[in-house]
Amino acid sequence: MDLHWLKPLLGRPAPFTTVYLDVTRADVAGEAEAADRWKAVRRTLEREGASTAVLDEIGERFAVPTGVKGPHGRVIVADAEGVRVDRALSEPPAQPLAVHGPAPALLPAVRAAEEVVAYLLVEVDRNGADLTRSTGGGARPEQGPQRESVEGGHDDVHKTREGSLSRRSQTRAEDSWQRNAEAVAAVLDRRVAEQAPDLVILTGDVRAVGLVRDAVDQHVRTLLVEVPGGARGEGVKQDAFEAKVDDALDSVRARRREAVLARFREGQGRGGGTVTAFDDVIEVLRRGQVDELVLHESTLSSGLADRELWVGPEPLQLGTSTGDLDSLGVAADARRKLPAGVALLRAALGQDAGVTFAEDGSAELVDGIGAVLRWSDGSTPSESVPTQSADQRRLRTVV
Repeated sequence: MDLHWLKPLLGRPAPFTTVYLDVTRADVAGEAEAADRWKAVRRTLEREGASTAVLDEIGERFAVPTGVKGPHGRVIVADAEGVRVDRALSEPPAQPLAVHGPAPALLPAVRAAEEVVAYLLVEVDRNGADLTRSTGGGARPEQGPQRESVEGGHDDVHKTREGSLSRRSQTRAEDSWQRNAEAVAAVLDRRVAEQAPDLVILTGDVRAVGLVRDAVDQHVRTLLVEVPGGARGEGVKQDAFEAKVDDALDSVRARRREAVLARFREGQGRGGGTVTAFDDVIEVLRRGQVDELVLHESTLSSGLADRELWVGPEPLQLGTSTGDLDSLGVAADARRKLPAGVALLRAALGQDAGVTFAEDGSAELVDGIGAVLRWSDGSTPSESVPTQSADQRRLRTVV
């Protein structure tokens, strides 16, 4: 999971204000309900000491609709100077969350990041296509879908059955279909190279879909999924089609998660390239070795909820004691305590690592936490021999 969009929070001045809210607006009544939810949350934050200027800016953000249809949520995180993160969520929270304090509440934002699937929707007919760039789950509210149309330029697309010209007209029509599809494919190849989407969804006229699919380059083909039921223009059963698109996005999320967990399990099997257990994960985060932080679904809300870590001004300066920060050369007046979940995610962000949530039973995670490593050496914590962490729980018999 890519967390680069959370980087604006690094190094920003405290205090932080985090708001996680249901912003569903199905109708005028829903708009009023969303406004009332914000007013109630604002009163809570005012009592906690949040500044009026910051709350006014957050309120202005919530007053602008996300453009997302159906039930959904929104997470906004501000520092002492203003809003730094604003994200729509595909699932609304069961209860509003409002936190004002020395650190942001990162869990809602990280959950949003896991949901994000950037995709190109390509709706084709025999004349051309409409390309819509969008984000499934976690779109930036201020950025709605971006659409462009591609016209092939060959408009002789209708076959005729009249007289001796029928064969010739059919050939001309089929040639126009092919050339138009090639024009669409050329634009699609460029857009995929420029935008690097996670998925390309191809829908529309059955014959045109096949021609475009065959004309795109190999890289685009690896990202491409055909989803029936869409069309360029009117006549689409929108609810049914959107349900199919949601299924395609869910498949991407599942494949992405499984790819990381497969790497984790493979590393455990060969005794290298991964670590697990709280102390060992802290060690490799401190050394900048982590490619992907792996957490059980419930870890941040339960397993780490009551734990704290000492941190310095830099994201990789963290430890369980002041002695750990002594060894890193962090001055006493530059130290502070943070909730363990915040400190771990901060360190992951600081080394451009991703975060993946694992369902219970999908990976062996001591303390509900593990990491896939970029590199390792002889001093890297290992599951096969005791290390300086002295955590015997991670030792296991490999059959």
